[in-house]
Amino acid sequence: MFRWIFLIILILIVEVYSFQAIKTITKSKPVLLVYLVISVSAILFIIYQFTKFDRSVGQTKMTMLTLGLLLLVLIPKLILTFFMLLEDVFRVFSGIITHFVGDRDNGDFLPERRKFVSQIALAIAAIPFTSLLYGMTKGKYNFKVIHQPLFYPDLPDDFDGFKITQISDVHSGSFDNEEKIRYAIDLINQQDSDLMLFTGDIVNTHAKEMHPWIDIFKGIKPYTYGKYSVLGNHDYGEYVTWPSQKDKDENFQAIKDLYGQIDFKLLLNEHTKIKKGNSEIVLVGVENWGKNFKQAGDLNKASEGLTKDDFKILMSHDPSHWEYEVKNHEKHFQLTLSGHTHGLQFGIEIPGVFKWSPVEYVYKQWAGLYENLGRYIYVNRGFGFHAYPGRVGIMPEITVFELKKGEKIA
Repeated sequence: MFRWIFLIILILIVEVYSFQAIKTITKSKPVLLVYLVISVSAILFIIYQFTKFDRSVGQTKMTMLTLGLLLLVLIPKLILTFFMLLEDVFRVFSGIITHFVGDRDNGDFLPERRKFVSQIALAIAAIPFTSLLYGMTKGKYNFKVIHQPLFYPDLPDDFDGFKITQISDVHSGSFDNEEKIRYAIDLINQQDSDLMLFTGDIVNTHAKEMHPWIDIFKGIKPYTYGKYSVLGNHDYGEYVTWPSQKDKDENFQAIKDLYGQIDFKLLLNEHTKIKKGNSEIVLVGVENWGKNFKQAGDLNKASEGLTKDDFKILMSHDPSHWEYEVKNHEKHFQLTLSGHTHGLQFGIEIPGVFKWSPVEYVYKQWAGLYENLGRYIYVNRGFGFHAYPGRVGIMPEITVFELKKGEKIA
């Protein structure tokens, strides 16, 4: 009960201060009325949709739209509230000084709000508003192809120049634009790679989410050395309430079958050897293992019979697996490919210069390449989107790796 009272009070404070910012800019009653109608309507819509959430269904396009609208409404208003509160602190101190030092009979205790403060607040609040709106309309399909060379002294000679394309976190249940997905598949097919890897989360929850997209993903061309995949945390269907364990099990089996239906070989705590010329590397695939998510992955089982001298590429959906089990493992996994974080679908990236997202306070490895004692992990930013129906600053990614023999030249 206390939680709801606190939430209502918070909403009222934010709404009052946001209205004050608008009112300081304009005294026009029609403008203020329109603002109030839009604001109240948005709040009522969001509350209504949250009350309609069905745990047995899980995320839908409507729940994603609702979350997007919540962020569009809340974040700019929080910024307005912050500036208005700061101004009130200044007004109170100014009033105290005037009362005790100045002319206490000269005007009201609190000075009037200054128009330029509200203008600055609105200008700053417009930045996240337009960014979030862009992310929901354009950013979520703004696919980027990232080329990443990787240097290894122990790379088998025949694999010098070997190319791998990786995608991750498709989340097909979130898609709403067939043309954009076909464009992304075309981008994948344009890359001159030898091997194709998919590191999990083909759906949000239900196998049926992928059914409209199977033929499109079957359009990913054959690769000389195959197409392989592993499971992600969403592939286990654990974020909804199922009528029975039987229904959950059948959905899980249907999801595993999906990978085969788009011509990917699903690795379930196992490995396979990729041979080229007189050399070979080992592709190891584990089920999901996350510090705070399902731990079905069994690294020891997947790498049974392998030695530290084998050149190994590990597919493991959640990068926390690398942090807690892989990076110091005695069998020395040269490269781990992950996804899962999506880079939170929100952040700031200037390639080669600066990279930030709130998700970095949860995951040490959250986007791009990381190294520990000559062992690397690459965290793909994800192909699709989930929860928030957009991407701001952290764009959907198709990664192309080129393995190179030797040391990296600084």
